[in-house]
Amino acid sequence: MPDVIPSRTGGRLIVEALEANGVERVFCVPGESYLAVLDALHDSAIPVTVARHEGGAAMMAEAWGKLAGKPGICFVTRGPGATNAAAGLHVAMQDSTPMILFVGQVGRSMREREAFQEIDYRRMFGDVVKWVAEIDEAARIPEFLSRAFQVATSGRPGPVVLALPEDMLREKTAVASVGASEPIETYPGLTQTAQLQKLLWKAERPLLVLGGSRWSDAAIASMQRFAERFDLPVGVSLRRQGLFDHEHPNFAGEVGIAINPALAKRVREADLLILVGGRMSEMPSSGYTLLDIPQPKQTLVHVHGGSDELGRVYRPTLAINATPNGFAAQLEAVHPPATIPWSAETRAANKAYRDWSDPKPRNVGGVEMGAVMRTLRERLGKDAILTNGAGNYANWVHRYHRFRGPNTQLAPTSGSMGYGVPAAVAAKLRYPERTVIAFAGDGCFQMTNNEFGTAAQEGAAILVIVVDNSMYGTIRAHQERSYPDRIEATKLVNPDFAALARAYGGHGETVETTEEFLPAFERAAASGKPAILHVKVDPQAISPSATIDEIRGKSLKG
Repeated sequence: MPDVIPSRTGGRLIVEALEANGVERVFCVPGESYLAVLDALHDSAIPVTVARHEGGAAMMAEAWGKLAGKPGICFVTRGPGATNAAAGLHVAMQDSTPMILFVGQVGRSMREREAFQEIDYRRMFGDVVKWVAEIDEAARIPEFLSRAFQVATSGRPGPVVLALPEDMLREKTAVASVGASEPIETYPGLTQTAQLQKLLWKAERPLLVLGGSRWSDAAIASMQRFAERFDLPVGVSLRRQGLFDHEHPNFAGEVGIAINPALAKRVREADLLILVGGRMSEMPSSGYTLLDIPQPKQTLVHVHGGSDELGRVYRPTLAINATPNGFAAQLEAVHPPATIPWSAETRAANKAYRDWSDPKPRNVGGVEMGAVMRTLRERLGKDAILTNGAGNYANWVHRYHRFRGPNTQLAPTSGSMGYGVPAAVAAKLRYPERTVIAFAGDGCFQMTNNEFGTAAQEGAAILVIVVDNSMYGTIRAHQERSYPDRIEATKLVNPDFAALARAYGGHGETVETTEEFLPAFERAAASGKPAILHVKVDPQAISPSATIDEIRGKSLKG
């Protein structure tokens, strides 16, 4: 006789689907609208991390998705809860990160009446995520969960939202559980690999740029071997710096915000640009100026797992619909020419990167961030994870730290403030044995500093470096360029951030001179607790290469 399928609640079916798909952790802010799921999680081996704000929970789930390569999972309640989580969804969409957000919903009999906290999530999130749906029957949960995992991970990965009516989650049904979903890998054809080889044999100034998502450790290693066999200069796209070892002699730098002018010139003058995984969107393209639209001057080879991205902005000479994993698996079939004419250019590109990433002393007061980054670069292990949100402070991290391998950088290509602390919590929970440092400006930190409480509750010993210049620095810099001497709405009056760490039971210190940083860092690292270093920098030190007065003076002269 066939096995009898037991009757289970919708909440239990949701959790069974998570278990079947190898979900390792759930992030949430609890709500009465999905109590049946919380009840099912009580009996599950999946750990639950309770965040302090839905935006922080969603960013933690997004960061987990980046690290794991499979959907980060977040649960929030309806209305305000879902609204708060939107910031994390936007990061996941622009960063091509697999993620599933489950939103509690009003009961089915109350819909279309603007019931308490009711929102139509299809309309609300329709332009922010890859797919949004509402599950009307508990019996269809396996179907919807199967599709959600598939959509979130395949093609160009991204976020999915599933709304869960409260009464549907309590409904019982006898239905088979869903099996594990497998992302669909796409590979280049033999004709395409042959075309790529011909283009490489014709090139004199090629450049390889790696970006996007769906990278395995094996694919990253394969791309390094490919670069070595062809002696190619290699750039990484904005905030994808873990895709290539910065100490490798072929590394050319980050194609991102505040790009090295020498690297920008190299991108413009490349006769063959091979873009793998990334989209070359506004920030890495320097405001769409490095490549002409729609027809680039460079011979462009664009490799992407999402077919809709090929030709969407730039018309490639050779479009390859392949994931980074699938593309990298076929590269051994591409052979270098007998003589490589661009080796001197590769050495020059690496020298330009090394010169650019070597911190120079700045004649300003307070803590000198270039020296801080040099100190960290000399002391951190290869597997240390650095996170950050958005702000001018991040320029020091991206320019001066030398990332050595996969899963060492968590930063939003969407430019979302407040990302660094939630991302660090997720990273430390996934890799408790690794050093995790969150960088945050004083404005960026205060958008999600409550998630330091999550770190304390979880025993996640992250180290937060708060770079305090008492302003929203990025916006202040823009004001000085466009409206010099007419500064408004960018000043910040800040608390004692080190005292906040101690209030949560963590380690907190204030650093006011460059010389104080290393001893404070070592004490924080040795404490074994979540820690905050409140680093005070001179407001004049607005970027690694300019002061406020220099920006203002240039603007007034212009």
